Amino acid sequence: MAAEAQKEIQLEIAHVLFIDTVGYSKLSINEQHAVVDELTQVVRATKEFQKAEASEHLIKISTGDGMALVFYTSPEAPVRCAMELSCALKDHPRLRLRMGIHSGPISGVIDVTGRTNLAGAGLNTAQRVMNCGDAGHILVSRHVAEDLEEYDEWRPLLHELGECEVKHGARISVANLYTEELGNPAMPEKLKAARAAAAAAAAAKRRRTTYRRISVGALALLVAVATIGFLFFRYAPQFAARALAVREKSIAVLPFNNLSKDEANAFFAEGVQDEILSDLAKVADLKVISRTSVMLYKAGNPRNLREIGQQLGVAHVLEGNVQRAGGKVRVNAQLVDTRTDKHLWAQTYDRDLADVFAIQSEIAQKIADQLEAKISPREKAAIADQPTKDIAAYDLYVRATDLIDKAAYEGGDARRKYELQAVDLLNQAVARDPSFLLAYCGLALAHDEVYLDRVDHTPNRLALAKAAIDAAFRLKPDSGEAHLALAAHFYHGYFDYDRARDELAIALRTLPNNARVFLWSGLIDRRQNRWHDAVRNLERALELDPRNTMIIAEASLTYMLMRNYGQARAMTDRLIALEPNNVLYRLDRAEIEVWERADLQPVQGVLGENFTDNPALLRTEASLCFLIALYGRNPVAADNALAAITNNPFEVRSVGFTRAYAEGLVARMKGDDDGARAAFSAARTEQEKVVRAQPDEWMEGGLCSLGLIDAALGRKQEALSEGRHAVELLPVTKNALDGAGILYFYAAICAQVGERDLAIEQLKPLAQIPAGTSYGDLRLDPYWDPLRGDPRFEKIVEESKKPIALK
Repeated sequence: MAAEAQKEIQLEIAHVLFIDTVGYSKLSINEQHAVVDELTQVVRATKEFQKAEASEHLIKISTGDGMALVFYTSPEAPVRCAMELSCALKDHPRLRLRMGIHSGPISGVIDVTGRTNLAGAGLNTAQRVMNCGDAGHILVSRHVAEDLEEYDEWRPLLHELGECEVKHGARISVANLYTEELGNPAMPEKLKAARAAAAAAAAAKRRRTTYRRISVGALALLVAVATIGFLFFRYAPQFAARALAVREKSIAVLPFNNLSKDEANAFFAEGVQDEILSDLAKVADLKVISRTSVMLYKAGNPRNLREIGQQLGVAHVLEGNVQRAGGKVRVNAQLVDTRTDKHLWAQTYDRDLADVFAIQSEIAQKIADQLEAKISPREKAAIADQPTKDIAAYDLYVRATDLIDKAAYEGGDARRKYELQAVDLLNQAVARDPSFLLAYCGLALAHDEVYLDRVDHTPNRLALAKAAIDAAFRLKPDSGEAHLALAAHFYHGYFDYDRARDELAIALRTLPNNARVFLWSGLIDRRQNRWHDAVRNLERALELDPRNTMIIAEASLTYMLMRNYGQARAMTDRLIALEPNNVLYRLDRAEIEVWERADLQPVQGVLGENFTDNPALLRTEASLCFLIALYGRNPVAADNALAAITNNPFEVRSVGFTRAYAEGLVARMKGDDDGARAAFSAARTEQEKVVRAQPDEWMEGGLCSLGLIDAALGRKQEALSEGRHAVELLPVTKNALDGAGILYFYAAICAQVGERDLAIEQLKPLAQIPAGTSYGDLRLDPYWDPLRGDPRFEKIVEESKKPIALK
């Protein structure tokens, strides 16, 4: 009988909600019975309980003072049930519950009565998680937190608590789940006491070892350190606040060393490494660092694997060598634990060259097995899938990918050259192998970049991108890479943020470790006024690609637009640490002082008072320098910046300034009214042509610029009409980023033509939204000179010193 029961209940992964009543033992017997009956009724009334029970995907276990609910549906089921219970408890003040949630293995056992019961790590861990909490807490294990972080609904409700010591001295990482109304936001007493004890122990140790040497100065230093520590933990950047300890199932695939005599095979070695990385990245149970960050650790250079593990936030790295000779290939790979430098696995493969993709799949599968990753059948099939059977086509693809990566960090002619070369190589790749899906996806991305960068801003270029995407979908309709390419097409080609977001959500299902999914989601979030989501998505992108300077720069910009300057500095400092010789990052940091404190000196410290100290940087950042020169009322610096600007028009706050208009602003700064009017008149003639020739998608910027010119010429009604029309074409509700820039200049038009009330009316909301305006803008921008001294304006200026209060 027992053997048969064991057969019927096999080991399965279940999702457990453990509940108990705080203070149960202090109740009388009658009170205990009443509490258990009331708890049972409340639990059975929840929708999640009823749904799971109706579908026979729920097992209930009584624990005396509470219960365990074992769901066999999804990781969200116990969480939704816990939230429903927390809401219901408002009407049941006698029930003081704490709850713990974990997903893990559950199996059937025969208990002492001969009955079938449940046991396993899933139940045990859920109970231990619960035991870390107090009344009202909904605590989840690290495993559950990582699962929930994939959902926009749950991500903002998760708050990492760190490690909690449980039974037998074991430690588990837990997170607190709560909203403003549900759950308990307080630090659990068990964790609070543990932290206090640890702090006291550390303090005692310091006192024992340093007591005789502590001076007044040293005491002052300790106070300062304590103060800094308090401020750090109180105001720490969101990008660090939710960081967990390094995940056990985390890995970075470092560049493989090319041992071939022919240096041209370096791209082949890079391709082997890249394909293993891509295969592992398809496993949702792993954390896999993206290509951009690992490529910084070039093969052949000395490597400190412990440092690399710390820098990338991983527990393991994979290293290897590739040797290609004639029709043969040798691949050697080894897995290393970065915390101990212990070699966990190594193997050498000697095969025919045609088998190289099979080698890559085998290595990826071996690594996943070594890390004990859960792999779904779909993920296993994806790892086994070979990108192409044509080695030459794959070489072309790898070279093109390298060019696309380079283009992202270049500008001007170099960027255009790399993008067009990548298109050419990818066209050759699909010509050799018309079934090469990844090459079609790369080709679509390259075409869209060519379109976005206005190298070829034509409908034909968009059609070429769409044709490549269609080819990819014909090969594999459920391809995550194809959905990612389509998301980029909607985003970069049409600014269709909703459809791009939908495609990114589909892509994420099969590309759980793709940093671009989270980066592009964050950029779309900004434009759709979802700033909290933008921060979370950029944070996730940085977890997967921690040394990607583009993502770090976008994170810094996001914080700056939210007027969260401390965190913007932290991100910029991170850039400087990665590239200490890059003067652009020092300029970025100095720029923060302009917006936060209206202080121009740090920028002048980088560029010189008249922008003559760094001509190369002036050329690349001339538009920003021109704006800073206007803010500083420095005509010499403005002339120098204008001389360095090669584009006409050039962009300021998403609006194009023509050179003639800029010359008019400088002439007005110099007091040359006649020269200013002549320049503005020339600018109007030029801008009218621009507006007439401009496609609808760029019309609002052209109209806004024309409005500024008409305001300078005293054409009040035309200026107001043009500015108002620009705002109607691109309101903040349609594009929270560029729309805010349009509204800023419409307010400036109102101020310039003497409509003070109307200008104030626009500035009030503008000063309360991200990307709207800053203290530096309002204090320094000459556009606002007509409003200075107005108490309403000065109040807005003072309010702009504060971070944006997001709802």
